[in-house]
Amino acid sequence: MANTGNRYRGSITDYAGFDANQDAEALYTAMKGFGSDKEAILELITSRSNKQRQEICQSYKSLYGKDLIDDLKYELTGKFERLIVGLMRPLAYFDAKEIKDAISGIGTDEKCLIEILASRTNKQIHQLAEAYKDAYERNLEEDVIADTSGHFKKMLVVLLQGTREEDDVVSEDLVAQDVKDLYEAGELKWGTDEAQFIYILGNRSKQHLRLVFDEYLKTTGIPIEASIRGELSGDFEKLMLSVVKCIRSTPEYFAERLFKAMKGLGTRDNTLIRIMVSRSELDMLDIREVFRTKYEKSLYSMIKNDTSGEYKKALLKLCGGDDDAAGQFFPEAAKVAYQMWELSAVARVELKGTVRPTPDFDPEADAKALRKAMKGLGTDEDTIIDIVTHRSNDQRQQIRQTFKSHYGRDLMADLKSEISGNLAKLILGLMMPPAHYDAKQLKKAMEGAGTDEQALIEILATRNNQEIQAINEAYQEDYHKSLEDDLTSDTSGHLKRILVSLATGNRDEGPENSDQAREDAQEIADTTSSGDKPSLETRFMSILCSRSYQHLRRVFQEFIKMTNHDVEHTIKKEMSGDVRDALVTIVQSVKNKPLFFADKLYKSMKGAGTDEKTLTRIMVSRSEIDLLNIRREFIEKYDKSLHHVIESDNSGDYLKALLALCGGED
Repeated sequence: MANTGNRYRGSITDYAGFDANQDAEALYTAMKGFGSDKEAILELITSRSNKQRQEICQSYKSLYGKDLIDDLKYELTGKFERLIVGLMRPLAYFDAKEIKDAISGIGTDEKCLIEILASRTNKQIHQLAEAYKDAYERNLEEDVIADTSGHFKKMLVVLLQGTREEDDVVSEDLVAQDVKDLYEAGELKWGTDEAQFIYILGNRSKQHLRLVFDEYLKTTGIPIEASIRGELSGDFEKLMLSVVKCIRSTPEYFAERLFKAMKGLGTRDNTLIRIMVSRSELDMLDIREVFRTKYEKSLYSMIKNDTSGEYKKALLKLCGGDDDAAGQFFPEAAKVAYQMWELSAVARVELKGTVRPTPDFDPEADAKALRKAMKGLGTDEDTIIDIVTHRSNDQRQQIRQTFKSHYGRDLMADLKSEISGNLAKLILGLMMPPAHYDAKQLKKAMEGAGTDEQALIEILATRNNQEIQAINEAYQEDYHKSLEDDLTSDTSGHLKRILVSLATGNRDEGPENSDQAREDAQEIADTTSSGDKPSLETRFMSILCSRSYQHLRRVFQEFIKMTNHDVEHTIKKEMSGDVRDALVTIVQSVKNKPLFFADKLYKSMKGAGTDEKTLTRIMVSRSEIDLLNIRREFIEKYDKSLHHVIESDNSGDYLKALLALCGGED
């Protein structure tokens, strides 16, 4: 989704009625005397195009015999100065300066090198090399070679040639050959043939590579990104992933970089400035669209909440507009969302847990070791954690049985009296059969004064029919009541209807029906536009709680086609409270369940204090189902591994047990 047709997609355009001398005078006046008029400077510079700014520099020199950039540097400070001075340079010179800063001094800013060299076109690379030579009288390639090493260096050199093929005619035979070569160079080989990755990803045209990626997924069942993660490492891996992202969609690559530059603690201002300056006359409108689709908020609102002062005002001018007119998508963004669906429909994502049955399982030895760990003074927590987290649930049930047969004691009761706090909740949770564990979590969510609606929603909206049926049986067995009765007496209104409907475990399991999907989408669209909230909730509920996942994916797709909006946005915009949360959870679970859980895990640990309840519940209940997939989604979205976040947020034996379940650093 690069430049759509030949329409201009930048946010900054030529200023009508431009007069370079007049502007030069205005800037001179703004900087004269004591203190400078920053407002006037930013207003003027952000409303002129780069070409016009170059003319202002010329006029300024002719009128005052001074260098405008030097004067601006003298008058301004900090991030604001960096941004304004960046705008005054021609793009190729701006890139050259960024690269020079990235490789001079101590340590190299690899992220900056990766971002610029992975995203620029052949023409931009050639202009960059010339600008670098002109500005610093040095050779760009030689400087990069002197400052980097290994495969990372080789790929940067390939990109610096600016010789990527540019024809749109694609040969199917060559696509098939490249897929085969990449697969054989990575997944099928002991050790990796990096040269193949460098050659193919560094030289083939974008059009060709997009087909290679699609074909790679169809043939191997693995997205190319997953292969790169598995086969390459370090800066080389980051560079190759960035190249793949830029080939799939440059605007999406930058949207993601901007999001990551602003979320979490502290803002990465250099990245923010670099992208806002360099894309303002290229594809800022496309970046804004993708940002809105992907992160459900506008780039404008994120910059507004994340920055301050003149710096903020200047960035917002470069952004050029707020797309938070709720859910107002552009046609292009809807297309991107639609393609994302298509892709997820093809991907044969194999779900994998992190806990597997231990091969040489000996329930007697385990029972004995556990008894020893709990006998006498003090408790050997390490042994308990080691055994419980490295056995499958079936194996743990056998250990419980063996423990009772050997010692006439209840393992659960013994564990309860020996360990406490979060560790106890985690270990005892792992010792219960999954359906009984879920039943207990549901019971707890309804006990006492308030109801924990979030826990009820999370469990009932993400379990499949079989799991729900097993939960109903376990609930009846453990509490001598029906789950439905408790839900009915403990919740109310539309939320009650949604939860009761989910608790029947009666979702269709068949494939999609395209005619029905169009009808379903049309019904939701019509009810949305009628503005009748109660019937909208009912309509959403009847479709989201009863149709199969596969069918719902098609409904969401048709809905985007019809309305240009994403179902999730529509629900968030039209509804509120627990009903909204429940329906959004179902939608996210249908779209990408591992990602839904990755988000929940991230939220349970970010900010002040940890929500151990949610953290424990997800780690226990997903450990044998899809925790490995959740880990992949986590690092993809948050740029940090689940392992790392757990480690920095927890401590003691509870931490040890969590990390054992997490099963590795990504």
